[in-house]
Amino acid sequence: MVSSRTAEVITEAVEQPLPEDVLTMARRTLLNVAGTAIGASRHQAVDAVVSGSRGAARVPGRKERTAPLDAALATGIAAHLDDFDDTHLATVIHPGAACLGVLAALEPEAGAASATDVLTAYAWGCELQLRLGVAVSPSHYDLGWHITGTCGAFGAAATSALLLGLRGERLAAALSWGISRGLGMREGFGTMTKPFHPGKAAANGLLATRLAAAGAPAPGDALGEFTARLTREYDERQFLGGLGDRFELRRNTFKPYPCGIVTHPAIEAGEHLAAPIRDAGGADEVAGVEVHCHPLVPELTGNPDPADGLRARFSTVHGVAAGLLLGLVDLSAYEDEFVTSEAMERMRGKVRLVASPERDRAEAEVVVTMADGTTLRHHVAAARGSEQVPMTEDDLHGKVSRLIDPVLPGRTDSVAGAVAGEGPAYLTALMNACTGEEN
Repeated sequence: MVSSRTAEVITEAVEQPLPEDVLTMARRTLLNVAGTAIGASRHQAVDAVVSGSRGAARVPGRKERTAPLDAALATGIAAHLDDFDDTHLATVIHPGAACLGVLAALEPEAGAASATDVLTAYAWGCELQLRLGVAVSPSHYDLGWHITGTCGAFGAAATSALLLGLRGERLAAALSWGISRGLGMREGFGTMTKPFHPGKAAANGLLATRLAAAGAPAPGDALGEFTARLTREYDERQFLGGLGDRFELRRNTFKPYPCGIVTHPAIEAGEHLAAPIRDAGGADEVAGVEVHCHPLVPELTGNPDPADGLRARFSTVHGVAAGLLLGLVDLSAYEDEFVTSEAMERMRGKVRLVASPERDRAEAEVVVTMADGTTLRHHVAAARGSEQVPMTEDDLHGKVSRLIDPVLPGRTDSVAGAVAGEGPAYLTALMNACTGEEN
């Protein structure tokens, strides 16, 4: 179980006001993940979850009313479906998706809660899953676990438990149930299984809170089992040290590209070379492309010829080829028709990954050799959207606008305004904005 002392330490921390910069990051994270959830809300995977479901909860980007657990699942899936949600680079956890899922699910009963209560619960749900992730990294991920799914249920349990007022032993029980209900293996990357993991984490985190609220005892030593069996190391100082002072949420980042984070430096380098290639005769004159990168890049995203858009999100070869051809890599670069086009297949066939342990994970260099022997190159030391080069407010607003407006035309400012709101009924106002309904 999560010890009573652990729950006491967490309770003491959450009773304190969030530092202003952490509150700002919580709002930015919430805006970003609301955008990704709305943008993917009409996908067939989300349709499959909400079809036939009945209840009072809502899913961002949709009009149906659905059962709370289904709303949690569908929202978590949508938020992560395009691999465009927020990312904590040290752990590669996407903390926002599961926590947004439980907010959507709890709106019928917690819609009147204040902005302070909702944002505190949301921020701590993100924070606690990140802290657990840091405490078991890197071996937990290296062993094959999808850390967003395994730690995400813990974070979702924290958000839902805090929002519903659970403290002390009941909070400890909810967190224990959350730890015990995480799931997900990296083997599912490149398939619809991957976004299912944070969706299921949201639903399982909510169910963990329901069990705790109903008086169910904690499920044994869940934290001990997690750290003993699913990782090779556990650093409790990273989990609980400096709670309320050190915030991993401060290190959360926002993606400019809808794909695996390790591909981003190479994609950005490819984008920079698109214009020089056109000036040098065009894509047909490209003889070969080398991508110099960290070994983690081919390990995680080494697919040289993806068969569809989902698989392409885990192909650095595809991302670089798209950057070289388009000059701007966005959601359209991962549509099935573009991924399987002859032009993309030809360009991907020219791209080769060259891994070197001397390269930093956030670094890449793309070298293009033209048919006449001319060499074009671009080096990215840290990609846009990284901790070193974070997205600006304008960048983030532009990103969510491109996601929200095709689904809810003209509603981006309403969503942004709801996220920035204060006072009571915060969650209802947020869900109204995210579904296009009037307050």
